[in-house]
Amino acid sequence: MRTLEQHITQYAAYHRDQRNINTHFVGIPMIVFGVILAFAQISFGPVHAGWLVAFAAMIYYLILDRPLGFAMVIYLFFTTAIASLVTAKTSESGGLIIAAVVFVLGWVLQFVGHKYEGVKPAFVDDIVGLAIGPLFVMTEFFFMLRLKPTLKKYVEDRVGPVMAARNGAAIGPVSSNSSA
Repeated sequence: MRTLEQHITQYAAYHRDQRNINTHFVGIPMIVFGVILAFAQISFGPVHAGWLVAFAAMIYYLILDRPLGFAMVIYLFFTTAIASLVTAKTSESGGLIIAAVVFVLGWVLQFVGHKYEGVKPAFVDDIVGLAIGPLFVMTEFFFMLRLKPTLKKYVEDRVGPVMAARNGAAIGPVSSNSSA
């Protein structure tokens, strides 16, 4: 199994444009909510499948990193609780329609972000990127709070810093030998 550093670095290589990262801050939670809400329509007595999907993701994220994993547990708990409320207030078809609309809108935002970035989404080359996307957003949130500085340095040493606008520019660490 790859380490957190390897996963985040690989995903970050496709996400160095700040505009793209910003679209991910909105789009990925929408996608996650859409998936959990869709699974919430499948019930096993008092528990719906959305909780099972969220629980599996929580375990995976906790295995990769405790602090980020605990943050993801909190995020996924609230996301799944909201999906439970929506499920309780709507019909199965209504829940599925809401899930589909939110899911599709989330993906539209992702593709807009990658248009800014000038590169394809990470999952095209590695399907695991679909599971790492939410963790990447949480990691970027930690970076904004100046948490996980060692991880941020590890990522930037390999793929360079976040840019205001990448527009398909090559990535990589900033070289001290480059001429101005």
